[in-house]
Amino acid sequence: MQPIFVLVHSPSVGPSTWNPVAERLTAKGHQVRVPSLLHVGAGEPPFWPRAAEAVRAGLQGIPTDHPLILVAHSNAGLFLPSVRSVLDHPVTGSVFVDAALPARTGPTPVAPPELLKFLRPMAVNGTLPRWTDWWDEADIAPMFSGPAMRRKVVAEQPRLPLAYYEQHIPVPEGWDDHPCSYLLFGPPYEDMATDAHERGWRTARLPGAHLHQIVDPVGTARQLLELTVGEA
Repeated sequence: MQPIFVLVHSPSVGPSTWNPVAERLTAKGHQVRVPSLLHVGAGEPPFWPRAAEAVRAGLQGIPTDHPLILVAHSNAGLFLPSVRSVLDHPVTGSVFVDAALPARTGPTPVAPPELLKFLRPMAVNGTLPRWTDWWDEADIAPMFSGPAMRRKVVAEQPRLPLAYYEQHIPVPEGWDDHPCSYLLFGPPYEDMATDAHERGWRTARLPGAHLHQIVDPVGTARQLLELTVGEA
């Protein structure tokens, strides 16, 4: 039974960051789901259980014996252990794409101290600007394939509470009971890729900016297939 790809976007952006890759995988004959995490940051903390349940809800209608491949981008990588713990489906692979990694033991902070120091002055009444508004134009512009895609991604971004980045996410023991791998686009995630390699995971690199999956969905889909099902 061919596994279904579950493409999990960062709660800082939205599902459109995975849609081009989903279209490519579908064209190659694979089933794909792209759950929405856009409302994960609503209400009071903790937020991580809502992320796990949002992914679970996005899999409605899939028989529980159908295998899955979980693919997480950016800080969605921190939620994969929690996602794995609430799923009834077998997971045959997890891929971290330019993503933060869960701690090897103990809870994982969503943001390290230096990032929190950067974010706190931006918060207004406890709410942050959209993620693309944090950075200079010179840093943001190369991440997009064109103006239309940029408008789509920017428009669906939530304004997350600062408390989202202050949370610590649990790492259930045994969550990585299946093959895991890492796909690196580039800075500042090289250390994460090195950590993944040291954990014994397969690693690959597709040079690009942090949203490279929308710039090169064909190459990204190819790498996901090579890392998980051995298909080019």
